[in-house]
Amino acid sequence: MAYQIKIFSYKSPEYEKALVLRDRVLRKPLGLTFSAEELKKDEGDIHFGLFEGEVILACLILTRTDNQRMKMRQVAVDDNYQGKGLGKELSEAAEDYALESGFNVMFCNARKTAVPFYQKLGYHTVGDEFTEVNIPHYYMEKHLGISHQ
Repeated sequence: MAYQIKIFSYKSPEYEKALVLRDRVLRKPLGLTFSAEELKKDEGDIHFGLFEGEVILACLILTRTDNQRMKMRQVAVDDNYQGKGLGKELSEAAEDYALESGFNVMFCNARKTAVPFYQKLGYHTVGDEFTEVNIPHYYMEKHLGISHQ
């Protein structure tokens, strides 16, 4: 079955599936849960999912920060599908969307373990390591409009 990338809205059925995936991949391993305040931040954002039929395999969120810069956050790929290129495919679709929407820089706070993934996509680290959700992160960014690696 072919994969399909969908953009969906806050509180939609797809959003609820993405929330379950985000919780399982990003939160539970750290012993964390989402607060109502955290989830409220998702309301004005752009939600992407990579689906096989009705099953979500990967998701991410884009947050507009200003006229030129878009933040990618909450990138999650189902454990059984990691390393198969789904995160790359979804990230590139999100970058294309941002570029087509007039943004020229994509950035993220990447978990230290994810830095190699983002580097392969053309992101570079800016600044020093910092702690977020009790684990090491790096601020990373990419200037869009540069061809995908």
